Amino acid sequence: MTQSLTLLGLESSCDDTAAAVVRQEPGKRAQVLSSIVFGQTELHSAFGGVVPEIAARAHAEKLDLCVVDALQAAGVTLQDLDAIAVTAGPGLIGGVMSGVMCAKGIAAATGLPLVGVNHLAGHALTPRLTDDVAYPYLMLLVSGGHCQYLIARGPEDFTRLGGTIDDAPGEAFDKTARLLGLPQPGGPSVQKEAETGDPKRFRFPRPLIQRQDCNLSFSGLKTALMRMRDQIVDEKSGLTRQDRADLCAGFQAAVADVLASKTRRALAIYLAENPATPTLAVAGGVAANTAIRAALETVCDELNTQFTAPPLALCTDNAAMIAYAGLERFRAGARDGMDLTARPRWPLDQSSPAMLGSGRKGAKA
Repeated sequence: MTQSLTLLGLESSCDDTAAAVVRQEPGKRAQVLSSIVFGQTELHSAFGGVVPEIAARAHAEKLDLCVVDALQAAGVTLQDLDAIAVTAGPGLIGGVMSGVMCAKGIAAATGLPLVGVNHLAGHALTPRLTDDVAYPYLMLLVSGGHCQYLIARGPEDFTRLGGTIDDAPGEAFDKTARLLGLPQPGGPSVQKEAETGDPKRFRFPRPLIQRQDCNLSFSGLKTALMRMRDQIVDEKSGLTRQDRADLCAGFQAAVADVLASKTRRALAIYLAENPATPTLAVAGGVAANTAIRAALETVCDELNTQFTAPPLALCTDNAAMIAYAGLERFRAGARDGMDLTARPRWPLDQSSPAMLGSGRKGAKA
């Protein structure tokens, strides 16, 4: 790299409206100059989950304000930018369209190049932004909508080793929270409740743990928790606070055990490539769960592999990761035109068979 690059990133794939400015000087690690996130938790709280139409409307109302705040916080103007990076998928199509159209408007008005970014690549490349991790590294992307093991060899070179065949872990946490009357988002609520619970009181299944592959399943785990809850309610005519805490602790322990077991298998495949500095990187909202993080760190210690995870603010959806992923694509020569389309589905590994099937809009994952 022979020149400084400064990119504005936009993210609107789900329920967070975000804009950020990232700069990389020659020979130096990239810097996040600003990262602004407008959450929508209050807008969706009454519905027990994200309502796509409400989310899309909120993105359309907030994106321009978010961009202004990001530029001001970074101390730059549009004239200081080299390109605009935007999440072009996958995600809720209304939100993705809002971001893409906003980015196109800025690009058309300023003449700046436009770079479409896969939202999953944003998460997958975050370890390079935060810790300058060298290729190749093993990536566990674990969030509300996605969970997969990837070997990252370049900004657009990912090999999927496995992933969820049904509910992602974050989705299972959200559904568990709803089953137990806990607030959304479910991940932090379940973790907080589990802190006072006994993880050994209820022994939940560890789905697919005996299978010699890297695929995961969490839908049955959620169903097992629902049945246990119903059994306790039938016996006691309700749940005590301790019952709920123990259910959360048992559920969380099961998720952590499954992820630890599958991570060992994924690491075995990755380590066979003999990377000079073996690294497991974890990103996505569920990466913030301390019990899961501790289980993964233990696996890495056993296999002499470096463990890295972004700070919490960069685990959840944000635009800094999009700006950085766009920066890597831009440096490699990638440019998108005004025909850039919003995509509800967009697998990172284009060569592997779809895990969740395909439809007219393409492979789901």
